Amino acid sequence: MIGKLNHVGVATPSIDDSVKMYRDLLGATSVTNKWAMPEQGVWVCFVNLPNSQIELIEPYGENSPIHGFLAKNPKGGQHHICFEVENIYKARDDLVAKGATVLGEPRIGAHGTMIIFVHPKDMGGLLVELMETPQNTQEGDAH
Repeated sequence: MIGKLNHVGVATPSIDDSVKMYRDLLGATSVTNKWAMPEQGVWVCFVNLPNSQIELIEPYGENSPIHGFLAKNPKGGQHHICFEVENIYKARDDLVAKGATVLGEPRIGAHGTMIIFVHPKDMGGLLVELMETPQNTQEGDAH
């Protein structure tokens, strides 16, 4: 079912500070601009890597789902891992049929394609995002 690793989601109290770390300490050279996704309660930015991306997510608004994560992890940390799938609805239906808990309905994610999340209790303690493989995009496109 799963395809390639698309990105690792990292929650952070400050995207700007995190971008500095990836640039200054690790030498990242390609970073997207930060933008708001109010419907998901996050600010988003991608650090482009040769083989994947790091998605930096920062709370947007008082009801951001990231606040709870940052309360437990004040400096931030790995929030989720994202794999591509060919068809998000088939992936959802397969997971539900196998007893997994899918969180919410498919919706548009930061790459402009449909996404779902699978509850950590069914994924070895890790929040897993499944993302429909982007069509007609250039490598590194995120917004």
